[in-house]
Amino acid sequence: MAQIVQTIYDGYRDLMDNKSDPRVNNWMLMSSPFPTLCICLFYAYFVKVLGPKLMENRKPFDLRRVMICYNLFQVIFSSWLFYEAFVSGWGGQYSFKCQPVDYSTRPIAMRMARGCWWYYFSKFIEFTDTIFFVLRKKNNHISTLHVIHHGVMPMSVWFGVKFTPGGHSSFFGFINTFVHVVMYSYYLLAACGSRIQPYLWWKKYLTALQMIQFVLVMVHAFQLLFVDCNYPKAFVWWIGMHAVMFLFLFRQFYNETYKKKSKMSSKQRSKTLKYDEQQETQKGRDDKENNSNDNGMIYANQYKMVTGYISDSGLRNRVFIDNRGFDE
Repeated sequence: MAQIVQTIYDGYRDLMDNKSDPRVNNWMLMSSPFPTLCICLFYAYFVKVLGPKLMENRKPFDLRRVMICYNLFQVIFSSWLFYEAFVSGWGGQYSFKCQPVDYSTRPIAMRMARGCWWYYFSKFIEFTDTIFFVLRKKNNHISTLHVIHHGVMPMSVWFGVKFTPGGHSSFFGFINTFVHVVMYSYYLLAACGSRIQPYLWWKKYLTALQMIQFVLVMVHAFQLLFVDCNYPKAFVWWIGMHAVMFLFLFRQFYNETYKKKSKMSSKQRSKTLKYDEQQETQKGRDDKENNSNDNGMIYANQYKMVTGYISDSGLRNRVFIDNRGFDE
């Protein structure tokens, strides 16, 4: 048993010390995967267990202004990350078919590596999305998809920065930062209040954009299985399978959120129309019955009546005179 543990440890040290990119070994949180793993596990525990328990007997926080500032920051930060990925690679220097990692210390290569690290760090900042749900007691928004998506990404990106900071797999970060610019712009507008709500009809198209993102990443990654490229096949599978997993989860979320809601709306409209038809039918029956009962009867609200008295053999008899059509 001790020999097995020693073998695993030696393999781990060889991977960390000899197979990783030496340029990033001394960067923050890059020396070992365990700090990142611990942060991700604590995040999942906090948002699903500890946070809701702490907020159980407390009033939800009013964070509208804080959320406006946060989402504005995320729009700006995501725009900067997208720009960095564009100018240091995907704006013309990189090939979409095959792009090996440039492990040199050239300024452009180091700029891409630093951009990859900041993209990794941004995944921790995105934990704030879920923390806001906890503090506002919106626990129904903390779905399995939400927790998996936010909880897995820092760990996934850590391996990318540790071993391949740049090159083919950085396409994921490039397109993801663009999607985040759109996504946090939506959240920014939503945080502005009810006056903006009528203009936020495009939420489901934002989810569709996220799914398109994963399809593009999946196709872009798996093409290297059929192309000879000096890029680690392990990371082809790593990135590609992440895209497959998230595509499946987002597609499930889309179907449950929008398609079921659409079906429910259709059923509700059908029920409403059926109810209206029943009401109209009943009204017609009631009108017909009332008309039948009204034959030979005169109502004061329909006709103007005058009362006169005539004398017949000393008896006073009361009679009604219909004066329909008389002037008022």
